[in-house]
Amino acid sequence: MSSRLNPYISFDGDARQAMEFYKEIFGGTLAMNTFGDFGQKEAGDIADKIMHSMLETDSGFTLMASDTPPGMAYNPGNNISVSLSGDDAGELRGYWDKLSAGGTVSVPLEKQMWGDVFGMCTDRFGITWLVNISEQQA
Repeated sequence: MSSRLNPYISFDGDARQAMEFYKEIFGGTLAMNTFGDFGQKEAGDIADKIMHSMLETDSGFTLMASDTPPGMAYNPGNNISVSLSGDDAGELRGYWDKLSAGGTVSVPLEKQMWGDVFGMCTDRFGITWLVNISEQQA
């Protein structure tokens, strides 16, 4: 088994909705465990919140997420983004359309000075996505 590097996103109580949204976009298999699943049912409101989730897609993407547990501060910021890149323009434009719907586009998906088509958006859950479509070599 080889090692892999995966984005892990923390949410403020809406990890379930966010991960279901990403599953609609990317497909694949979504596994979710709540705090209650791990014996923290006495935690009350947190019992139904997501302790760990993992989306594994047919394209080979893996995205992990959880709700911020009690006692830890939720500090959203602009210090991390999730990047999607490749040369399948149709697939990547489809992801872009769905991720940017209901969100905010900061850089429209269009040809850039380096020759690729690139865009940046923040989805409705506050996560920043970078989409880069490489020019296919003739």
